[in-house]
Amino acid sequence: MQGKMKAAVLTKPGTIELKELDIPSYGPDEALVRIKAVGLCGSDVHYFEHGKIGPYVVERPIILGHEAAGEVVAVGSKVRNVSAGQRVTIEPGVTCGRCNYCKSGHYNLCPHVVFLATPPYDGAFCEYIAIRADMLFPIPDSMSYEKAALIEPFSVGLHAIRRGELLPGETVVIMGMGPIGILALMAAKSAGARRIIGVDLESFRLERALQMGATDVINLQEEEGQAAILRITEGRKADLAIETAGNGRAAQAVLQAVRRGGRVVLVGLPQENETPLSIPYIVDNEIDIRGVFRYHNTYPTGVAVMAGDHIDLEPVITDYMSLDETQQAFEKAIHEKNSTLKIVIRP
Repeated sequence: MQGKMKAAVLTKPGTIELKELDIPSYGPDEALVRIKAVGLCGSDVHYFEHGKIGPYVVERPIILGHEAAGEVVAVGSKVRNVSAGQRVTIEPGVTCGRCNYCKSGHYNLCPHVVFLATPPYDGAFCEYIAIRADMLFPIPDSMSYEKAALIEPFSVGLHAIRRGELLPGETVVIMGMGPIGILALMAAKSAGARRIIGVDLESFRLERALQMGATDVINLQEEEGQAAILRITEGRKADLAIETAGNGRAAQAVLQAVRRGGRVVLVGLPQENETPLSIPYIVDNEIDIRGVFRYHNTYPTGVAVMAGDHIDLEPVITDYMSLDETQQAFEKAIHEKNSTLKIVIRP
């Protein structure tokens, strides 16, 4: 398919420019997808503000956006799993399929991954992308493209819950009620958590957490977090605590949120490379600490859960904007945290 498309391009930190680019070509094992909805992620905001996340540095203009869904418009000669006209959600990390990580099922750790919107690879704030077709998952006609786009961040929550080995009936604390925190809350609820405690500084986000299924919330501007957790759990603390805020102090506090023998899962990425943690406390209380890097084998579950009639994402998606408004979307995400959760761009 030849022609031009619009794309929102990060030309330098803090600046998005709308450009006209060639519609990408696609190979025999790839599909061309017309993008219908893209979620604005915290990692996109990091690249927009700082031009890097850890070792991933923006060195040339880049298209951001990796939480995407759309319609297949053409497929390569070897593609059998999808066809033109199908509605799909897009898993954004194309792995090699050959390394030990891929072959053992932990393909999120593949060192050769090509991940949308991770430098130097372009993402989906544009009208069309070409991607290997096995990264596309059909969605039912009843599922909106916006909901389908959020299967990507929901996958992070699913993976965090799996890494934390949450059992039905357990108590979980989630630090940070941004989009990832709330979608992790949804994953905990679907896994059978009895009590889900959401922690944040913004009352707006805590209200949305309650709407999405939190049993309790703690506003750190109103009460001390550890005392509140002890009160809510009647002194027992949580079985599992998940840190999604990307804050060094929260990473320290999350250790205190779990019982002896409890589990901690770290999802958020602090700006600092190093965060002090009390090794004697971790050892004395035999706390398991696990990191989360993206996800693996979550999309079929994500599609199935999101297809449920009971899943209402209206409290999560606070804004819908056009591709022309991508710059404004980033600025809103940065400066209006007291009224913004997930912004969805509709190319």
